[in-house]
Amino acid sequence: MTILFGLFGGLAIFIFGMHFMGEGLQKAAGDRMQKILEALTSVPVIGVLVGALVTAIIQSSSATTVMTVGFVNAGLMNLKQAISVIMGANIGTTMTAQLIAFKLSNFYLPIIALGFGFYFFAKRKNFKYIGQVVFSFGLLLMGLEIMGDSMRPLREYQGFRDVIASFGQYKILGVITGLVMTTLIQSSSATIGILMAMSTQGLIPLEVALPVLLGDNIGTCVTAVLASIGAKLSAKRAAVAHVFFNVTGTLIFVIFMPLFIKLILTISPPDDIARQIANAHTSFNLINTMIFIPLISIFSNFITKVVPGKEKIIKKGPVYLDQRVLSSPSIAISVANMEIIRMGELAADNLDNAMRAFVKRDAQLLQDVMDIEDVIDQLEEDITEYLAKISQHRGLTESSSSLHTGLLHAVNDIERVGDHAHNIAHLAEISIEENIPYSEYALNELKIMHKLVSDTFKAAVQGLRDNDITLAEKVLENEMKIDEMEKSLRRSHILRLNEGYCIPHSGVIFLDIISNLERVGDHSTNIASVVKQDI
Repeated sequence: MTILFGLFGGLAIFIFGMHFMGEGLQKAAGDRMQKILEALTSVPVIGVLVGALVTAIIQSSSATTVMTVGFVNAGLMNLKQAISVIMGANIGTTMTAQLIAFKLSNFYLPIIALGFGFYFFAKRKNFKYIGQVVFSFGLLLMGLEIMGDSMRPLREYQGFRDVIASFGQYKILGVITGLVMTTLIQSSSATIGILMAMSTQGLIPLEVALPVLLGDNIGTCVTAVLASIGAKLSAKRAAVAHVFFNVTGTLIFVIFMPLFIKLILTISPPDDIARQIANAHTSFNLINTMIFIPLISIFSNFITKVVPGKEKIIKKGPVYLDQRVLSSPSIAISVANMEIIRMGELAADNLDNAMRAFVKRDAQLLQDVMDIEDVIDQLEEDITEYLAKISQHRGLTESSSSLHTGLLHAVNDIERVGDHAHNIAHLAEISIEENIPYSEYALNELKIMHKLVSDTFKAAVQGLRDNDITLAEKVLENEMKIDEMEKSLRRSHILRLNEGYCIPHSGVIFLDIISNLERVGDHSTNIASVVKQDI
Protein backbone atom coordinates (compact mmCIF):
# COMPACT_ATOMS: atom_id res chain seq x y z
CA MET A 1 0.00 0.00 0.00
CA THR A 2 2.90 2.34 0.78
CA ILE A 3 4.23 1.78 -2.73
CA LEU A 4 0.87 2.70 -4.29
CA PHE A 5 0.47 5.81 -2.16
CA GLY A 6 3.97 6.93 -3.06
CA LEU A 7 3.48 6.18 -6.76
CA PHE A 8 0.11 7.92 -7.14
CA GLY A 9 0.98 10.77 -4.80
CA GLY A 10 4.20 11.45 -6.67
CA LEU A 11 2.38 11.11 -9.99
CA ALA A 12 -0.23 13.64 -8.86
CA ILE A 13 2.49 16.16 -7.94
CA PHE A 14 4.29 15.46 -11.23
CA ILE A 15 1.15 16.01 -13.37
CA PHE A 16 0.12 19.11 -11.42
CA GLY A 17 3.60 20.57 -11.81
CA MET A 18 3.64 19.82 -15.53
CA HIS A 19 0.22 21.41 -16.17
CA PHE A 20 0.95 24.43 -13.95
CA MET A 21 4.28 24.91 -15.77
CA GLY A 22 2.54 24.75 -19.17
CA GLU A 23 -0.05 27.27 -17.98
CA GLY A 24 2.68 29.68 -16.88
CA LEU A 25 4.56 29.30 -20.16
CA GLN A 26 1.39 29.97 -22.15
CA LYS A 27 0.64 33.09 -20.10
CA ALA A 28 4.19 34.35 -20.58
CA ALA A 29 4.03 33.67 -24.32
CA GLY A 30 0.61 35.36 -24.69
CA ASP A 31 -0.87 35.02 -28.16
CA ARG A 32 2.53 35.22 -29.85
CA MET A 33 2.73 31.45 -30.25
CA GLN A 34 -0.61 31.48 -32.06
CA LYS A 35 0.61 34.21 -34.42
CA ILE A 36 3.81 32.27 -35.14
CA LEU A 37 1.78 29.17 -35.98
CA GLU A 38 -0.50 31.18 -38.24
CA ALA A 39 2.29 32.91 -40.14
CA LEU A 40 5.03 30.31 -40.61
CA THR A 41 3.51 27.04 -41.78
CA SER A 42 3.40 27.37 -45.57
CA VAL A 43 6.34 24.95 -46.09
CA PRO A 44 6.03 21.50 -44.40
CA VAL A 45 9.58 21.54 -42.97
CA ILE A 46 8.95 25.01 -41.51
CA GLY A 47 5.63 23.71 -40.16
CA VAL A 48 7.48 20.93 -38.33
CA LEU A 49 9.99 23.39 -36.85
CA VAL A 50 7.25 25.81 -35.80
CA GLY A 51 5.16 23.00 -34.26
CA ALA A 52 8.20 21.77 -32.30
CA LEU A 53 9.14 25.28 -31.16
CA VAL A 54 5.65 26.25 -30.04
CA THR A 55 5.10 22.95 -28.20
CA ALA A 56 8.51 23.14 -26.51
CA ILE A 57 7.67 26.65 -25.27
CA ILE A 58 4.09 26.10 -24.11
CA GLN A 59 4.76 22.47 -23.04
CA SER A 60 1.49 21.17 -24.46
CA SER A 61 1.21 19.23 -27.70
CA SER A 62 -2.56 19.14 -27.15
CA ALA A 63 -2.73 22.95 -27.12
CA THR A 64 -0.67 23.12 -30.31
CA THR A 65 -2.93 20.55 -31.98
CA VAL A 66 -6.08 22.43 -30.90
CA MET A 67 -4.72 25.69 -32.34
CA THR A 68 -3.75 23.89 -35.54
CA VAL A 69 -7.22 22.40 -36.01
CA GLY A 70 -8.69 25.85 -35.37
CA PHE A 71 -6.56 27.30 -38.17
CA VAL A 72 -7.68 24.51 -40.53
CA ASN A 73 -11.32 25.27 -39.72
CA ALA A 74 -10.70 28.97 -40.32
CA GLY A 75 -9.13 28.32 -43.72
CA LEU A 76 -5.74 29.64 -42.62
CA MET A 77 -4.06 26.24 -42.92
CA ASN A 78 -4.69 23.20 -45.11
CA LEU A 79 -4.51 19.57 -43.95
CA LYS A 80 -0.95 19.12 -45.22
CA GLN A 81 0.25 22.10 -43.20
CA ALA A 82 -1.64 20.85 -40.15
CA ILE A 83 0.01 17.43 -40.39
CA SER A 84 3.46 19.02 -40.48
CA VAL A 85 2.70 21.06 -37.35
CA ILE A 86 1.35 17.97 -35.55
CA MET A 87 4.58 16.12 -36.40
CA GLY A 88 6.52 19.03 -34.94
CA ALA A 89 4.32 19.02 -31.82
CA ASN A 90 5.31 15.38 -31.24
CA ILE A 91 8.96 16.42 -31.31
CA GLY A 92 8.41 19.45 -29.09
CA THR A 93 6.67 17.47 -26.38
CA THR A 94 9.86 15.42 -25.83
CA MET A 95 11.48 18.51 -24.28
CA THR A 96 9.98 17.60 -20.87
CA ALA A 97 11.78 14.24 -20.85
CA GLN A 98 15.05 15.89 -21.84
CA LEU A 99 14.75 18.36 -18.94
CA ILE A 100 13.94 15.58 -16.47
CA ALA A 101 16.98 13.58 -17.60
CA PHE A 102 19.35 16.29 -16.34
CA LYS A 103 19.08 14.70 -12.86
CA LEU A 104 18.10 17.85 -11.02
CA SER A 105 16.01 15.92 -8.47
CA ASN A 106 18.47 16.68 -5.66
CA PHE A 107 17.83 20.38 -6.20
CA TYR A 108 14.02 20.39 -6.37
CA LEU A 109 13.60 22.14 -3.00
CA PRO A 110 15.80 25.16 -3.93
CA ILE A 111 14.05 25.30 -7.32
CA ILE A 112 10.63 25.31 -5.63
CA ALA A 113 11.76 28.00 -3.19
CA LEU A 114 13.16 30.18 -5.99
CA GLY A 115 10.04 29.82 -8.10
CA PHE A 116 7.76 30.55 -5.16
CA GLY A 117 9.75 33.70 -4.38
CA PHE A 118 9.26 35.07 -7.88
CA TYR A 119 5.61 33.96 -8.05
CA PHE A 120 4.63 35.35 -4.63
CA PHE A 121 6.64 38.56 -4.38
CA ALA A 122 7.10 39.79 -7.97
CA LYS A 123 4.99 42.77 -9.01
CA ARG A 124 5.25 42.44 -12.77
CA LYS A 125 3.13 39.77 -14.44
CA ASN A 126 5.94 38.36 -16.58
CA PHE A 127 8.10 37.74 -13.50
CA LYS A 128 5.14 36.05 -11.82
CA TYR A 129 4.74 33.78 -14.85
CA ILE A 130 8.46 32.95 -14.79
CA GLY A 131 8.13 32.16 -11.08
CA GLN A 132 5.17 29.91 -11.86
CA VAL A 133 7.22 28.02 -14.44
CA VAL A 134 10.22 27.54 -12.12
CA PHE A 135 8.03 26.58 -9.14
CA SER A 136 6.12 24.07 -11.28
CA PHE A 137 9.33 22.54 -12.62
CA GLY A 138 10.46 22.00 -9.03
CA LEU A 139 7.16 20.25 -8.24
CA LEU A 140 7.61 18.08 -11.32
CA LEU A 141 11.06 16.98 -10.11
CA MET A 142 9.70 16.43 -6.60
CA GLY A 143 6.97 14.15 -7.92
CA LEU A 144 9.53 12.21 -9.93
CA GLU A 145 11.72 11.73 -6.84
CA ILE A 146 8.77 10.52 -4.75
CA MET A 147 7.76 8.01 -7.44
CA GLY A 148 11.32 6.69 -7.66
CA ASP A 149 11.70 6.28 -3.89
CA SER A 150 8.31 4.59 -3.52
CA MET A 151 9.09 1.97 -6.19
CA ARG A 152 12.56 1.04 -4.91
CA PRO A 153 11.28 -1.98 -2.88
CA LEU A 154 9.90 -3.56 -6.08
CA ARG A 155 13.46 -4.57 -6.98
CA GLU A 156 13.21 -7.39 -4.43
CA TYR A 157 9.77 -8.59 -5.55
CA GLN A 158 10.05 -11.69 -7.78
CA GLY A 159 6.55 -11.33 -9.24
CA PHE A 160 7.36 -7.88 -10.57
CA ARG A 161 10.62 -9.12 -12.11
CA ASP A 162 8.71 -11.92 -13.88
CA VAL A 163 6.26 -9.41 -15.39
CA ILE A 164 9.13 -7.24 -16.62
CA ALA A 165 10.79 -10.31 -18.16
CA SER A 166 7.59 -11.10 -20.11
CA PHE A 167 7.57 -7.51 -21.41
CA GLY A 168 11.07 -8.04 -22.73
CA GLN A 169 9.98 -11.22 -24.49
CA TYR A 170 6.66 -9.90 -25.87
CA LYS A 171 7.15 -6.31 -26.99
CA ILE A 172 3.47 -5.89 -27.90
CA LEU A 173 2.67 -6.12 -24.17
CA GLY A 174 4.90 -3.12 -23.54
CA VAL A 175 3.27 -1.15 -26.36
CA ILE A 176 -0.22 -1.92 -24.99
CA THR A 177 0.88 -0.99 -21.47
CA GLY A 178 2.22 2.38 -22.63
CA LEU A 179 -0.96 3.04 -24.62
CA VAL A 180 -3.23 2.22 -21.67
CA MET A 181 -1.15 4.20 -19.16
CA THR A 182 -1.13 7.33 -21.30
CA THR A 183 -4.84 6.98 -22.09
CA LEU A 184 -5.69 6.76 -18.38
CA ILE A 185 -3.29 9.48 -17.22
CA GLN A 186 -3.94 11.70 -20.28
CA SER A 187 -0.28 12.76 -20.34
CA SER A 188 2.55 11.26 -22.36
CA SER A 189 5.11 13.18 -20.30
CA ALA A 190 3.75 11.62 -17.10
CA THR A 191 4.12 8.12 -18.57
CA ILE A 192 7.70 8.92 -19.58
CA GLY A 193 8.28 10.25 -16.06
CA ILE A 194 7.12 6.94 -14.54
CA LEU A 195 9.39 5.04 -16.95
CA MET A 196 12.36 7.17 -15.91
CA ALA A 197 11.58 6.80 -12.21
CA MET A 198 11.40 3.00 -12.55
CA SER A 199 14.47 2.72 -14.75
CA THR A 200 16.67 4.79 -12.43
CA GLN A 201 15.75 2.38 -9.61
CA GLY A 202 16.95 -0.51 -11.77
CA LEU A 203 13.42 -1.89 -12.14
CA ILE A 204 13.27 -1.97 -15.95
CA PRO A 205 16.01 -2.20 -18.58
CA LEU A 206 16.07 -0.14 -21.77
CA GLU A 207 14.76 -2.94 -24.00
CA VAL A 208 11.60 -3.10 -21.85
CA ALA A 209 11.17 0.68 -21.52
CA LEU A 210 11.25 1.30 -25.28
CA PRO A 211 8.08 -0.63 -26.25
CA VAL A 212 6.21 1.13 -23.41
CA LEU A 213 7.53 4.44 -24.72
CA LEU A 214 6.25 3.62 -28.22
CA GLY A 215 2.82 2.76 -26.83
CA ASP A 216 2.89 6.05 -24.97
CA ASN A 217 3.13 7.90 -28.29
CA ILE A 218 -0.01 6.15 -29.53
CA GLY A 219 -1.82 6.81 -26.26
CA THR A 220 -1.25 10.54 -26.56
CA CYS A 221 -3.47 10.51 -29.68
CA VAL A 222 -6.53 9.39 -27.70
CA THR A 223 -7.22 12.88 -26.35
CA ALA A 224 -7.29 14.32 -29.87
CA VAL A 225 -9.54 11.49 -31.10
CA LEU A 226 -12.01 12.05 -28.24
CA ALA A 227 -11.97 15.80 -28.86
CA SER A 228 -12.75 15.26 -32.56
CA ILE A 229 -15.96 13.29 -31.86
CA GLY A 230 -18.82 15.46 -33.07
CA ALA A 231 -16.35 18.04 -34.40
CA LYS A 232 -15.87 19.23 -37.95
CA LEU A 233 -14.45 17.05 -40.71
CA SER A 234 -11.11 18.88 -40.65
CA ALA A 235 -10.74 18.15 -36.92
CA LYS A 236 -11.47 14.46 -37.50
CA ARG A 237 -8.87 14.30 -40.29
CA ALA A 238 -6.23 15.96 -38.12
CA ALA A 239 -6.92 13.49 -35.28
CA VAL A 240 -6.80 10.49 -37.64
CA ALA A 241 -3.54 11.76 -39.16
CA HIS A 242 -2.07 11.96 -35.65
CA VAL A 243 -3.08 8.34 -34.95
CA PHE A 244 -1.74 6.99 -38.28
CA PHE A 245 1.53 8.88 -37.82
CA ASN A 246 2.23 7.33 -34.41
CA VAL A 247 0.84 3.84 -35.09
CA THR A 248 2.83 3.49 -38.31
CA GLY A 249 5.97 4.76 -36.61
CA THR A 250 5.51 2.33 -33.73
CA LEU A 251 5.16 -0.65 -36.10
CA ILE A 252 8.33 0.36 -37.93
CA PHE A 253 10.33 0.78 -34.72
CA VAL A 254 9.07 -2.47 -33.18
CA ILE A 255 10.24 -4.33 -36.31
CA PHE A 256 13.66 -2.66 -36.17
CA MET A 257 13.92 -2.59 -32.36
CA PRO A 258 17.47 -4.06 -32.15
CA LEU A 259 18.78 -1.33 -34.47
CA PHE A 260 16.89 1.33 -32.50
CA ILE A 261 18.43 0.12 -29.22
CA LYS A 262 21.94 0.23 -30.79
CA LEU A 263 21.28 3.81 -31.96
CA ILE A 264 20.15 4.95 -28.50
CA LEU A 265 23.15 3.34 -26.78
CA THR A 266 25.46 5.00 -29.33
CA ILE A 267 24.12 8.54 -28.77
CA SER A 268 23.58 8.27 -24.99
CA PRO A 269 25.82 7.82 -21.93
CA PRO A 270 26.12 4.07 -21.18
CA ASP A 271 25.35 4.43 -17.44
CA ASP A 272 22.50 6.97 -17.72
CA ILE A 273 19.23 5.14 -18.54
CA ALA A 274 17.11 8.24 -17.90
CA ARG A 275 18.99 10.06 -20.68
CA GLN A 276 18.68 6.98 -22.89
CA ILE A 277 14.88 7.01 -22.48
CA ALA A 278 14.73 10.75 -23.15
CA ASN A 279 16.89 10.38 -26.26
CA ALA A 280 14.75 7.43 -27.42
CA HIS A 281 11.61 9.55 -27.08
CA THR A 282 13.13 12.39 -29.10
CA SER A 283 14.74 10.07 -31.66
CA PHE A 284 11.51 8.19 -32.33
CA ASN A 285 9.62 11.39 -33.14
CA LEU A 286 12.49 12.90 -35.13
CA ILE A 287 13.08 9.80 -37.27
CA ASN A 288 9.34 9.21 -37.72
CA THR A 289 8.94 12.79 -38.92
CA MET A 290 11.88 12.42 -41.32
CA ILE A 291 10.18 9.32 -42.79
CA PHE A 292 6.84 11.07 -43.28
CA ILE A 293 7.93 14.56 -44.43
CA PRO A 294 8.87 13.51 -48.01
CA LEU A 295 5.55 11.64 -48.23
CA ILE A 296 3.39 14.35 -46.69
CA SER A 297 1.33 15.02 -49.85
CA ILE A 298 0.61 11.31 -50.28
CA PHE A 299 -0.15 11.00 -46.56
CA SER A 300 -2.53 13.98 -46.70
CA ASN A 301 -4.40 12.49 -49.69
CA PHE A 302 -4.56 9.14 -47.90
CA ILE A 303 -6.14 10.72 -44.81
CA THR A 304 -8.66 12.53 -47.03
CA LYS A 305 -9.70 9.16 -48.49
CA VAL A 306 -9.80 7.46 -45.09
CA VAL A 307 -12.05 10.25 -43.75
CA PRO A 308 -14.05 11.19 -46.87
CA GLY A 309 -16.48 14.04 -47.27
CA LYS A 310 -16.63 17.71 -48.13
CA GLU A 311 -16.58 20.55 -45.67
CA LYS A 312 -17.17 24.20 -46.31
CA ILE A 313 -14.19 26.08 -44.91
CA ILE A 314 -14.70 29.76 -44.19
CA LYS A 315 -11.54 31.69 -44.85
CA LYS A 316 -10.67 33.91 -41.92
CA GLY A 317 -9.63 37.39 -42.99
CA PRO A 318 -10.18 39.30 -46.25
CA VAL A 319 -10.17 37.68 -49.68
CA TYR A 320 -10.51 40.69 -52.00
CA LEU A 321 -8.77 43.57 -50.21
CA ASP A 322 -5.62 44.45 -52.15
CA GLN A 323 -3.21 46.99 -50.71
CA ARG A 324 -1.66 47.54 -54.15
CA VAL A 325 -4.74 49.27 -55.58
CA LEU A 326 -5.09 51.83 -52.78
CA SER A 327 -3.49 54.43 -55.05
CA SER A 328 -6.55 54.08 -57.32
CA PRO A 329 -9.44 54.97 -54.96
CA SER A 330 -12.24 53.98 -57.34
CA ILE A 331 -10.79 50.47 -57.79
CA ALA A 332 -10.05 50.20 -54.07
CA ILE A 333 -13.67 51.09 -53.24
CA SER A 334 -14.82 48.42 -55.70
CA VAL A 335 -12.76 45.66 -54.06
CA ALA A 336 -13.83 46.89 -50.61
CA ASN A 337 -17.44 46.58 -51.75
CA MET A 338 -16.78 42.98 -52.86
CA GLU A 339 -15.39 42.16 -49.41
CA ILE A 340 -18.40 43.81 -47.76
CA ILE A 341 -20.73 41.67 -49.89
CA ARG A 342 -18.82 38.55 -48.78
CA MET A 343 -19.16 39.70 -45.17
CA GLY A 344 -22.89 40.24 -45.70
CA GLU A 345 -23.35 36.75 -47.15
CA LEU A 346 -21.59 35.27 -44.11
CA ALA A 347 -23.87 37.25 -41.80
CA ALA A 348 -26.94 36.04 -43.75
CA ASP A 349 -25.79 32.42 -43.43
CA ASN A 350 -25.16 32.94 -39.72
CA LEU A 351 -28.64 34.33 -39.16
CA ASP A 352 -30.17 31.31 -40.93
CA ASN A 353 -27.96 28.88 -38.99
CA ALA A 354 -28.82 30.50 -35.67
CA MET A 355 -32.56 30.19 -36.31
CA ARG A 356 -32.18 26.64 -37.66
CA ALA A 357 -30.22 25.71 -34.52
CA PHE A 358 -33.03 27.14 -32.38
CA VAL A 359 -35.84 25.35 -34.21
CA LYS A 360 -34.01 22.01 -34.63
CA ARG A 361 -32.09 22.21 -31.33
CA ASP A 362 -28.83 21.52 -33.19
CA ALA A 363 -25.81 22.19 -30.95
CA GLN A 364 -23.34 21.65 -33.83
CA LEU A 365 -24.89 24.53 -35.78
CA LEU A 366 -24.38 26.73 -32.72
CA GLN A 367 -20.63 26.12 -32.90
CA ASP A 368 -20.68 27.04 -36.60
CA VAL A 369 -22.38 30.32 -35.72
CA MET A 370 -19.73 31.12 -33.11
CA ASP A 371 -16.92 30.33 -35.56
CA ILE A 372 -18.35 32.48 -38.35
CA GLU A 373 -19.08 35.33 -35.92
CA ASP A 374 -15.34 35.54 -35.23
CA VAL A 375 -14.72 35.77 -39.00
CA ILE A 376 -17.31 38.55 -39.35
CA ASP A 377 -15.80 40.55 -36.49
CA GLN A 378 -12.32 40.24 -38.02
CA LEU A 379 -13.63 41.30 -41.43
CA GLU A 380 -15.21 44.41 -39.93
CA GLU A 381 -11.83 45.47 -38.54
CA ASP A 382 -9.97 44.72 -41.78
CA ILE A 383 -12.51 46.41 -44.08
CA THR A 384 -12.82 49.50 -41.85
CA GLU A 385 -9.03 49.85 -41.79
CA TYR A 386 -8.91 49.44 -45.58
CA LEU A 387 -11.61 52.09 -46.12
CA ALA A 388 -9.71 54.43 -43.79
CA LYS A 389 -6.59 53.99 -45.94
CA ILE A 390 -8.61 54.81 -49.07
CA SER A 391 -9.69 58.13 -47.57
CA GLN A 392 -6.02 59.06 -47.07
CA HIS A 393 -5.42 59.00 -50.83
CA ARG A 394 -6.38 61.88 -53.06
CA GLY A 395 -8.54 61.34 -56.08
CA LEU A 396 -11.92 60.53 -54.50
CA THR A 397 -14.73 62.07 -56.57
CA GLU A 398 -17.81 63.47 -54.89
CA SER A 399 -19.89 60.36 -55.73
CA SER A 400 -17.04 58.05 -54.68
CA SER A 401 -16.69 59.93 -51.41
CA SER A 402 -20.42 59.55 -50.75
CA LEU A 403 -20.25 55.80 -51.51
CA HIS A 404 -17.15 55.50 -49.32
CA THR A 405 -19.05 56.97 -46.36
CA GLY A 406 -22.04 54.72 -47.06
CA LEU A 407 -19.85 51.62 -47.15
CA LEU A 408 -18.36 52.50 -43.76
CA HIS A 409 -21.87 52.52 -42.34
CA ALA A 410 -22.80 49.32 -44.20
CA VAL A 411 -19.85 47.46 -42.66
CA ASN A 412 -21.05 48.43 -39.20
CA ASP A 413 -24.63 47.41 -39.99
CA ILE A 414 -23.57 43.99 -41.29
CA GLU A 415 -21.43 43.43 -38.19
CA ARG A 416 -24.46 44.25 -36.04
CA VAL A 417 -26.53 41.69 -37.98
CA GLY A 418 -23.82 39.16 -37.11
CA ASP A 419 -24.19 40.17 -33.46
CA HIS A 420 -27.96 39.61 -33.60
CA ALA A 421 -27.37 36.16 -35.12
CA HIS A 422 -24.97 35.48 -32.25
CA ASN A 423 -27.63 36.63 -29.75
CA ILE A 424 -30.18 34.25 -31.25
CA ALA A 425 -27.62 31.43 -31.13
CA HIS A 426 -27.07 32.16 -27.43
CA LEU A 427 -30.83 31.98 -26.83
CA ALA A 428 -30.89 28.68 -28.73
CA GLU A 429 -28.08 27.39 -26.52
CA ILE A 430 -30.08 28.24 -23.38
CA SER A 431 -33.15 26.51 -24.84
CA ILE A 432 -31.16 23.36 -25.63
CA GLU A 433 -29.32 23.19 -22.29
CA GLU A 434 -32.45 23.84 -20.20
CA ASN A 435 -34.76 21.87 -22.50
CA ILE A 436 -37.24 24.75 -22.71
CA PRO A 437 -40.44 23.79 -24.60
CA TYR A 438 -42.14 25.87 -27.32
CA SER A 439 -45.51 25.35 -28.93
CA GLU A 440 -45.72 24.55 -32.63
CA TYR A 441 -47.73 27.75 -33.03
CA ALA A 442 -44.89 29.85 -31.57
CA LEU A 443 -42.25 28.08 -33.67
CA ASN A 444 -44.28 28.62 -36.85
CA GLU A 445 -44.56 32.34 -36.05
CA LEU A 446 -40.79 32.54 -35.64
CA LYS A 447 -40.21 30.68 -38.91
CA ILE A 448 -42.48 33.11 -40.80
CA MET A 449 -40.81 36.18 -39.31
CA HIS A 450 -37.33 34.76 -39.86
CA LYS A 451 -38.04 34.07 -43.54
CA LEU A 452 -39.23 37.65 -44.09
CA VAL A 453 -36.24 39.11 -42.24
CA SER A 454 -33.74 36.77 -43.96
CA ASP A 455 -35.12 37.56 -47.42
CA THR A 456 -35.03 41.28 -46.62
CA PHE A 457 -31.43 41.23 -45.44
CA LYS A 458 -30.31 39.14 -48.42
CA ALA A 459 -32.09 41.59 -50.74
CA ALA A 460 -30.21 44.46 -49.07
CA VAL A 461 -26.87 42.72 -49.61
CA GLN A 462 -27.73 41.84 -53.21
CA GLY A 463 -28.91 45.41 -53.83
CA LEU A 464 -25.57 46.69 -52.55
CA ARG A 465 -23.73 44.24 -54.81
CA ASP A 466 -25.73 45.05 -57.95
CA ASN A 467 -26.44 48.71 -57.10
CA ASP A 468 -30.12 47.79 -57.62
CA ILE A 469 -32.59 50.52 -56.61
CA THR A 470 -35.55 48.13 -57.04
CA LEU A 471 -34.17 45.75 -54.44
CA ALA A 472 -33.39 48.67 -52.15
CA GLU A 473 -37.00 49.87 -52.33
CA LYS A 474 -38.23 46.32 -51.67
CA VAL A 475 -36.12 46.27 -48.51
CA LEU A 476 -37.69 49.52 -47.32
CA GLU A 477 -41.18 48.10 -47.94
CA ASN A 478 -40.37 44.85 -46.12
CA GLU A 479 -38.99 46.73 -43.13
CA MET A 480 -42.43 48.20 -42.47
CA LYS A 481 -43.92 44.67 -42.63
CA ILE A 482 -41.27 43.43 -40.20
CA ASP A 483 -42.09 46.18 -37.71
CA GLU A 484 -45.80 45.38 -37.89
CA MET A 485 -45.14 41.64 -37.59
CA GLU A 486 -42.94 42.16 -34.53
CA LYS A 487 -45.68 44.19 -32.81
CA SER A 488 -48.35 41.64 -33.76
CA LEU A 489 -46.32 38.64 -32.55
CA ARG A 490 -45.45 40.44 -29.33
CA ARG A 491 -49.13 41.15 -28.60
CA SER A 492 -50.30 37.61 -29.42
CA HIS A 493 -47.51 36.01 -27.41
CA ILE A 494 -48.15 38.16 -24.34
CA LEU A 495 -51.80 37.16 -24.62
CA ARG A 496 -50.79 33.45 -24.68
CA LEU A 497 -48.60 34.04 -21.63
CA ASN A 498 -51.47 35.69 -19.76
CA GLU A 499 -53.79 32.81 -20.64
CA GLY A 500 -51.25 30.24 -19.45
CA TYR A 501 -50.54 28.60 -22.83
CA CYS A 502 -46.81 29.37 -22.59
CA ILE A 503 -44.39 29.28 -19.67
CA PRO A 504 -42.68 32.60 -18.76
CA HIS A 505 -39.14 31.41 -19.57
CA SER A 506 -39.99 30.37 -23.11
CA GLY A 507 -42.01 33.58 -23.51
CA VAL A 508 -39.02 35.76 -22.63
CA ILE A 509 -36.80 33.96 -25.14
CA PHE A 510 -39.50 34.18 -27.83
CA LEU A 511 -39.77 37.96 -27.32
CA ASP A 512 -35.96 38.34 -27.36
CA ILE A 513 -35.74 36.49 -30.69
CA ILE A 514 -38.41 38.59 -32.45
CA SER A 515 -36.69 41.71 -31.08
CA ASN A 516 -33.35 40.62 -32.57
CA LEU A 517 -35.04 39.80 -35.89
CA GLU A 518 -36.69 43.23 -35.96
CA ARG A 519 -33.30 44.89 -35.43
CA VAL A 520 -31.92 42.95 -38.41
CA GLY A 521 -34.69 44.54 -40.47
CA ASP A 522 -33.56 47.99 -39.29
CA HIS A 523 -29.96 47.30 -40.31
CA SER A 524 -31.18 46.00 -43.70
CA THR A 525 -32.87 49.35 -44.24
CA ASN A 526 -29.64 51.19 -43.44
CA ILE A 527 -27.76 49.08 -46.02
CA ALA A 528 -30.47 49.70 -48.63
CA SER A 529 -30.16 53.42 -47.97
CA VAL A 530 -26.56 53.27 -49.19
CA VAL A 531 -27.86 52.11 -52.59
CA LYS A 532 -30.53 54.83 -52.77
CA GLN A 533 -27.95 57.42 -51.74
CA ASP A 534 -25.58 56.26 -54.49
CA ILE A 535 -28.20 56.48 -57.28
